[in-house]
Amino acid sequence: MIPRLASTLLLACLASLPFLPQQAQGAGNVITIGQAIDLSGPNAALGRDYVAGIKTCFDAVNAAGGINGKRIQYIVQDDHGDAERSAKAVGSLIERDQADFLVGGVGDDTLRAVLESAAFKRSGHMLFAPLAANDYPAGTRALFWRPTFRQELSHVFAHFSRLGASGVGLVMQDTPASADSMRALNGVIAEHKGMIRASVRLAADGSNAAVEARKLAVAKPDFIVVVADTIGTALFLKEFRKVDAQTFVAGTSLINLETLRELAGAKAVEWTVFSQVVPNPAAGNSMIQMEHLKMMRKYRDEAVSSLTLEGYAAAKVLVRIIQQARGGRQALHETLAQPTEIELGGLAAATGTNRTRLSSYLDIALFKKGVLMF
Repeated sequence: MIPRLASTLLLACLASLPFLPQQAQGAGNVITIGQAIDLSGPNAALGRDYVAGIKTCFDAVNAAGGINGKRIQYIVQDDHGDAERSAKAVGSLIERDQADFLVGGVGDDTLRAVLESAAFKRSGHMLFAPLAANDYPAGTRALFWRPTFRQELSHVFAHFSRLGASGVGLVMQDTPASADSMRALNGVIAEHKGMIRASVRLAADGSNAAVEARKLAVAKPDFIVVVADTIGTALFLKEFRKVDAQTFVAGTSLINLETLRELAGAKAVEWTVFSQVVPNPAAGNSMIQMEHLKMMRKYRDEAVSSLTLEGYAAAKVLVRIIQQARGGRQALHETLAQPTEIELGGLAAATGTNRTRLSSYLDIALFKKGVLMF
């Protein structure tokens, strides 16, 4: 087994236990924040890093005295990448643990299952910063950190348009959310006047990657867009690079890039680019980047990633919202009704009426000679 993946599985097992601050002094002196997220399933690499960033922020806040004198109790449940299990775990966080706030998990199918669950509907809660990207109608009880999937795709297509590339090959993994993803993708292609050279379907387990990779290679697209999880993307890349070593392959930010490189291999990730919703996590070009690096070194013994930075930034915004709120558990509802901007020092979160996407930040990262560059 790959050493980092073994470490990931061990950390996932530990992370499935509640994260409890030291010296909690009773419910009146604690703010309970719960989260159900994939720590051992297909998106475990994303979930583990996201949780690490969030917990790092909460650890730092608790060390500084908490939120308005109250300590954060952070409880994480592993949903194993199963949407229905996630909905049940969220119900437990609401009813058993009496969570004051809920942070979302990974994926649009998971988000829908939670939103439709009876316990969530009864609770009046709003789900904060799920790692989900499709568009949702007004009134959806979710407040997102990240831009939409369509915005990310548009950023990728704009990048290739500047290079004069318009003929695209599509790889769409079979998931419950793939129909919504395909609609968004078709809209972006039309917007950028692109032309589909070939479109293939990747099985949920990636078992047909070799066959689909050969189909795309024959079509000779200018570039390829993959909409798949980290494992599916890695399996496709390994097979595609056997028949085409140089065509650009692009994906979005819901790929753990370090895990992708480990699974696919350094050669396979050459000529790949990915949209990103935070700046380079390994650089110290802004206050939030430097703070994230410093706190991760202090509280976590693991590498930083885009997902640890996203978790750290999202958690920091949640802390600010709770600090400024008047109504306790209604803090997230209040922030939608009162336009404001939360500056993190290099990243900004804008809130206000019907604005359910806090950040509009987008960037591009690419692998060059085995090194990830922003």
